[in-house]
Amino acid sequence: MARRRGSRVPFVIVVLLASVAAVVLNTPSRRGRSFARVTIPPGATIATAADSLARVGLVRSALVLRAVVGVSGRGGESIVPGRYMIPRGASHDALLTQLHEGRGRYRRITIPEGWGILQIARVMRDSLAIPEDSLRAATRDSARRLRMQTSASDVEGYLFPATYEFADGITAAGVVDTMLLTFGRRWKPAWDTAIAAQGRTRHEVVTLASIVEKEAVRADERVRIASVYLNRLRTGMRLQADPTVLYAMGLTAKRVLFADLSVDSPYNTYRVAGLPPGPIASPGTASLAAAVTAGPTDELFFVSFPDGHSEFTRSFAAHTAAVGRMRAARRAGTATTPSAASTLP
Repeated sequence: MARRRGSRVPFVIVVLLASVAAVVLNTPSRRGRSFARVTIPPGATIATAADSLARVGLVRSALVLRAVVGVSGRGGESIVPGRYMIPRGASHDALLTQLHEGRGRYRRITIPEGWGILQIARVMRDSLAIPEDSLRAATRDSARRLRMQTSASDVEGYLFPATYEFADGITAAGVVDTMLLTFGRRWKPAWDTAIAAQGRTRHEVVTLASIVEKEAVRADERVRIASVYLNRLRTGMRLQADPTVLYAMGLTAKRVLFADLSVDSPYNTYRVAGLPPGPIASPGTASLAAAVTAGPTDELFFVSFPDGHSEFTRSFAAHTAAVGRMRAARRAGTATTPSAASTLP
């Protein structure tokens, strides 16, 4: 009898624990529809990840989770490393399935200020496996262009530079719509009032801001740079902005040479008067604010020096002298690719 009782006790315990596991695995760890973010490092198991899951509230107890997965037989299953976004209301069984299959992972991607569609498309290709052509096509969609009130051929300039968390499997349309929505949220309603009083459109402001974004090295010079271009527009001078030439050539970084200034494109502001048809990059909040708030001055030229500062001048003669000083500094120092904006009269 004693021997039979001894043989039954482990069986009873196993049955009891299995019953508990069945209940716990299928019971939501917390009510609600909010999400928790958790990072699973390479090589982690459920046992080693249990503390992280408990810390963000996805399970009530790391100890209980370890016991449950051990009894359920799922403790030996591998889990996929990565950053996850997991609903708090998920049952433990759903949680484990998600980790085992790698579903719900997301990528944190930072788009710097001044990037254009070409650069954004490449990073989405490398990070999210989204074909470049698919993203480019999504930016050309007529409904999106209408929504952003752009007359350009795509939504260049409206893909807001920020840090995003994109889920694995997101589509090109999903990426573009998320970035456009972020632009809408970052655009301040007060700016609409200001530019309406100035007789300008949002598209004109975003286009100017994109040039400012590419030109400015120092944050405290953004407003003055925007003012120079507004002064030129007001007086009928061509903008002669080097970054627009690079955009016309399909380039993002290069010292603009005299031969480049003849490129045939509506974006070449050395040849075409006024603003280009649309933005040449994605401006950040500071450049947008500069383009909105810059007022008229008597400065018509500026040139950027190797150390990042710019010299602003009122006459072409003074500008020519400043360009000479910039070139001397470049020969003597450590210049990389200084911008000599508006070097022609």
